[in-house]
Amino acid sequence: MRSNENNFIQRLQRKKEDALEFVIDTYLPLIKGTTYKVLSPLKNDGIIEECINDIFLTIWNNAKKFSGDAADFKKWIYAIAKFKAIDYYRKNRTKTDFITNDDLDFIPERSAEDELILREDQRELIHLINQLEPVDRDIFIMKFFLGLKTEDISQKLGLTRAAIDNRIYRGKKRLYTKAMDLNMGGQVL
Repeated sequence: MRSNENNFIQRLQRKKEDALEFVIDTYLPLIKGTTYKVLSPLKNDGIIEECINDIFLTIWNNAKKFSGDAADFKKWIYAIAKFKAIDYYRKNRTKTDFITNDDLDFIPERSAEDELILREDQRELIHLINQLEPVDRDIFIMKFFLGLKTEDISQKLGLTRAAIDNRIYRGKKRLYTKAMDLNMGGQVL
């Protein structure tokens, strides 16, 4: 029996190699595009290829943990590809930063106080976002923390793109007003 769009998930979970071949044939463009988008600033095709191979290995090794249909599978492997590529970027960026400092004249280092202020600001921002309406909060999390595109958010929430853009605009205004109240000595409501 060969893998197809109806049975590839079950066959992959049973470690059938033809299922992995099906996944590679079907989802390689998605994985390659996601990986290239994150890793292209490194200008190293070898790292991109290594990351793609590692993504497929991760999918193979963790297939039993997946539950859902083909649409969920696509989202699952996209998340694996994105986070694996970010890991590769972080790991290899620091290597290239120390090897080639031609384009870097000065690397500012943050003091402990700056780091503490940054973390406190992040906590306050998360607290403010949590005060938004549930739909607006979900939109902000998807857009600014998960990096989803407006089209993807509108499909997930069943809203038009214009409605998403309007909610983001209004939400930013509300967050700005609340943040200004905080900076003026007001309390978070």
